[in-house]
Amino acid sequence: MPRLLALFDDETALLEATRTVRAAGVAIEDAYTPYAVHGLDDAMGLRRSRLTWVCFLAGAMGATIAISFQVWTSAVSWPLNVGGKPFASIPAFVPVTFELTVLCAALISAAAFLFRSRLFPGQRATPLPRVTDDRFALVVADGPDARRLLRAAGATELVTPEGGPAS
Repeated sequence: MPRLLALFDDETALLEATRTVRAAGVAIEDAYTPYAVHGLDDAMGLRRSRLTWVCFLAGAMGATIAISFQVWTSAVSWPLNVGGKPFASIPAFVPVTFELTVLCAALISAAAFLFRSRLFPGQRATPLPRVTDDRFALVVADGPDARRLLRAAGATELVTPEGGPAS
């Protein structure tokens, strides 16, 4: 389906246009802003991100791997009596466990974010290079109703995501 990019000069116009277009049933694909706009996610009807759960599960996986590997190496595979301490000395495992938890959580969360956002190598993050410099943009499904609603909501310019002016 063809897409239409509407440019706005301020966040108030963007929020109003987002609410208007969504109420009319026009599909909203994305919004681009130079800074965080409070209330935009609600206006777009976005759900809470599941990335926090991905981060938690990745961290839990990292902690499990770290503890399991350290217990296996020190108590099962190569047990050494060092100063009379127990083979599975959990306090000694805390630093490595913490580091592996953070490493797994960070790397897997970043990979999940890039995959979900479809930001693969060579992909452009925004449809127009100038979009987040000083403008606010709303990407919607193209159609006569969308054009009329966006112009009425204060869009300063309507373009196709490839950069050409919309007819």
